[in-house]
Amino acid sequence: MTTMVNTVRGGIAPEQLGKTLMHEHFIFGYPGYQGDSTLGPFDRAGTLDDLEALVGRIKSHGVQTVVDATPNECGRDPEFLRELAERSDLNIICATGFYYEGEGAPAYFKFRANLMDISAEIYEMFMAELTVGIGKTGIKAGVIKLASSKDVMTDYERAFFVAGARAQRETGVPIITHTQEGTLGPEQAELLIAEGADPARIMIGHMDGNPNPEYHMRTLAHGVSIGFDRCGIQVLVGMPFDEDRVRVLTTLLQSNYVKQIMLSQDTVMHWLGRPLVLPEMVQQIMANWHPTNIFDNIIPALVQNGSTAADIQTMVIDNPRRLFGGS
Repeated sequence: MTTMVNTVRGGIAPEQLGKTLMHEHFIFGYPGYQGDSTLGPFDRAGTLDDLEALVGRIKSHGVQTVVDATPNECGRDPEFLRELAERSDLNIICATGFYYEGEGAPAYFKFRANLMDISAEIYEMFMAELTVGIGKTGIKAGVIKLASSKDVMTDYERAFFVAGARAQRETGVPIITHTQEGTLGPEQAELLIAEGADPARIMIGHMDGNPNPEYHMRTLAHGVSIGFDRCGIQVLVGMPFDEDRVRVLTTLLQSNYVKQIMLSQDTVMHWLGRPLVLPEMVQQIMANWHPTNIFDNIIPALVQNGSTAADIQTMVIDNPRRLFGGS
């Protein structure tokens, strides 16, 4: 077990992470985008140029590290991420893992799951990508990404959680999760810990989809961290607005949970496949869904509500460092 952090450019110490965004996507496509390549081809060079400029905006806020949480089946491209990291001098951490069944679940694993217990196969994949490298790239994943559905964890999803907990137990690599609309936070934590995962190396993600502070406290009671990492997303059914996120965050900070909270936006900086054409009303509602929203809007609102500079540093620097094994 090591405390070195796998970035796409190699291992670094947790103390070198600096200000960190814990859940973003540089490129992302829903499974099936590959079948639309005639009208939605990937302009690799142009996308690199666009994202390099966008990374400049992110770094202007002092960000040194971004965790790219793109699942394996959603267009994860470690070599693209390495080139972007080299061009922009940014620490980028790549994930190993799969999305929740409703929007992921390639037929490959679902077919195999009908014939056998796939958790052992998934564990082998996780271990190879964490300790040897992804494919033939030699680039090691630095986080394990797990996901569950709204209000339920399917058998398919559970196999990934079981495998992820085992891989985390053996490597110490952090687990970050997707909770659909902020549901099953306590249940995810309970399962992972029951399977031997270290709660100090778990971030239950997208918890800002739930506007009830008591629900967050139930999750935090397990010793895990939580991610308020969808800031700016305001059109999904049941999703709160950013002012609700600030209200809940303020309550949690005032209740002394600052050492268990991390911030991000879950932005998709480039969609794979054809460009999305959003209705005008959706564009207006989602105007703040971009990779500097927490610096432009969320943090200033927290400060206005009484949060201190020390609180902010804890959430964006100290907590990510500890999640990756730093002191």
